[in-house]
Amino acid sequence: MSKTMNVYGGIWMGRDEDAQISDMRISLFEKIGESGSITQAAKTVGVSYKTAWDAVDAMKNLSGEALVESLTGGKGGGGTRLTEAGQKLVKIYRLIQKENERFLSGISEGMDDFDNLYKLFRRLSMKSSARNQFFGKVTAIRGGSVNAEVELSLNGEDKIAAIITHESLEHLGLKIGTEVWALVKASWVILSTEDSDFKISVRNRLRGTVSRLTKGSVNSDVVLTLAGGNTVSAIVTNDSIEHMGLEVGAKACALFKASSVILGVAA
Repeated sequence: MSKTMNVYGGIWMGRDEDAQISDMRISLFEKIGESGSITQAAKTVGVSYKTAWDAVDAMKNLSGEALVESLTGGKGGGGTRLTEAGQKLVKIYRLIQKENERFLSGISEGMDDFDNLYKLFRRLSMKSSARNQFFGKVTAIRGGSVNAEVELSLNGEDKIAAIITHESLEHLGLKIGTEVWALVKASWVILSTEDSDFKISVRNRLRGTVSRLTKGSVNSDVVLTLAGGNTVSAIVTNDSIEHMGLEVGAKACALFKASSVILGVAA
């Protein structure tokens, strides 16, 4: 027996299909603006404190500017509020959402082929499991006999190098100025607290300050904020945390090989 199928959908804003700016994240930002607290906003939206901060960091990396800012002093002892850019992002998202709902309501008739529709949604819902997702532009390409080194400039002064094959270079259509995604799994990132330029066969060395440390039973998620404002996450054993004396505010360097960087461009 056939039934009328209606079309429902949400909005994801970003530079590709990776669903970086979703309704959940916008709702989180709205609650931050209302309550002045990330902790309270996370509880209201129904996510963990860590998930809330991950969302703030990801959107900051994508937008290239601060969307929330911390307040100090005052009756409540401080808090968090949306910047002007953060308020504008929320407003634009909600306007687009209204137009999207109006559009979907006009195409609901005749959508009764569930199997094909399901397959389509499966393709569109593909996401990356990489914890670190950066957006930047190609600023240098150095060719070799087998591979090519691609240098990316991120928001701020931060740079990342990636090693890819010439076939991949051609397939992605990379050239100077191309906008690119760089993906690096947190488990591929090594942290060091050494201040000197020690010798090690790692191309990428991103120096920053520990801004968040979430401990687990065996490993910890350590987030560094770089000079350019980007954040890098690394999974480190608790023994290593103790050995290096890592804590919020400590200086550290994120190390990862150029061959560990996966590049992607918008289709």
